[in-house]
Amino acid sequence: MGFLDSIFNVINDLTWGWALVPFLVVLGVFFTIASGFVQFRFFRRMFNVLTASSETDDPTKISAREALLVSVGGRVGGGNIAGVAVAITAGGPGAVFWMWAIALVGMCSALIEATLAQAYKRTSPEGDYRGGPARAIIHGLGENYRWLAVIYSVCLIASFAIGFNAFQGNTVAGAAQDSMGIPRIATGAVLAVLTGLIVYGGIHRIAKAADVIIPVMAIGYIGMALLIILLNITSLPGVIWDIVANALGFREAVAGGMGAAIAQGLRRGLFSNEAGLGSAPNVAATAYNLHPVSQGITQSFSVFIDTIIICSCTAFVILLGDVYVPGAEGVDGVSLTQQSMVSHVGGWAQYFLTFAILLFSFSSIMYNYYLGENALSFMTEKPMALHILRIVIIGIVFLGATAPAATAVFSFSDPMMGILAVVNLLALMMLFPIALRLIKDFRDQVSAGVAKPVFDPAKFPDLDVDVTAWPDAPSAARAAG
Repeated sequence: MGFLDSIFNVINDLTWGWALVPFLVVLGVFFTIASGFVQFRFFRRMFNVLTASSETDDPTKISAREALLVSVGGRVGGGNIAGVAVAITAGGPGAVFWMWAIALVGMCSALIEATLAQAYKRTSPEGDYRGGPARAIIHGLGENYRWLAVIYSVCLIASFAIGFNAFQGNTVAGAAQDSMGIPRIATGAVLAVLTGLIVYGGIHRIAKAADVIIPVMAIGYIGMALLIILLNITSLPGVIWDIVANALGFREAVAGGMGAAIAQGLRRGLFSNEAGLGSAPNVAATAYNLHPVSQGITQSFSVFIDTIIICSCTAFVILLGDVYVPGAEGVDGVSLTQQSMVSHVGGWAQYFLTFAILLFSFSSIMYNYYLGENALSFMTEKPMALHILRIVIIGIVFLGATAPAATAVFSFSDPMMGILAVVNLLALMMLFPIALRLIKDFRDQVSAGVAKPVFDPAKFPDLDVDVTAWPDAPSAARAAG
């Protein structure tokens, strides 16, 4: 174990330690500029997904809204509650500003990777759509890059499906035990049963569950934060000024000053919204869309929801209270968020937060499982392999909840996610010209007055596109007629 730990530590240092965060930032800025600030150009269209009906009447297809909610459920998790608190503790209020900045840049990375996942998605034997970075690598770069896609898929299973699900189980069980005295084994058993019910229903049951859980989760948490903001509305301008002043070096709140704010804000922001890491595109590819860029815009919106809205809620809850003391030690992570909320509205808030953590974490478990299922389907379609994965996931959730010390076994998660992100970013750089062509096609149709642009594979004969995944393409309609 010591030898393995040393290897994982080296991998972690080579990825998250110094290279990956700057790589993500620089590439996000490059994508933003090269695409003509596409995430801002189509910002108003992002909100359409909340009210628009599905683009198909086929009940077997995943709608754009359902795919959005699943990805929001995956992105929104402990990072939005504990991660923001850690960023503020270590980087000061200015870290929040840099979380906002990386989210606005990351919205473009999310749009690009989701667009490519949609363009190269495949129709499964069951009629579902499957895609993501692994399939984009194979069909976009060619069979010579299969080894890269396999590395990606293995890392996706190891980090998200196994490692992070253990952590989610541990988070829920710990919160239930600390706030309500519920034994870990009881929480673990309930979580294992609920996880089993969801994972054996596949992506359709995950999507239906997310359609219920995520709105309740988001509206409830945002509503609580808005209540706290309204109760402290006179202090809000001062808090916003503190965030900006600390971010730009006008005022130093913690050791390290502006440098600490930038480092913590960028790192925690990227961990929370996952833009460019290559995880969310697996869900983006499942949706029925008329054009790949449509889902790219939708997934860009999920980054906005995660960081600009929900992370900001946590930040204001903490900074509007008197529990947080800049530079002080002792209270951080979820405890800082919990105590801040209690100081605003009373002791019942700790139960509310426990319930919020339960929903956040369970939505992440569903999301993490599907990432593992999709990665496994890329490597093998054998039913037994899928059955084994489901059993393993149920066991991992239970183990993570009931044996806190056992989660040390999953210390490989961050290094594996580091490799995952590097592979995804390399693929994005090579496939970016394709994404630009798709964006241009979308923009040209919008400029021509087309309300809902439609993707036509016949206009891209050089791309390895599965035409069965685009039944509404104009050329397909003409052929059918």
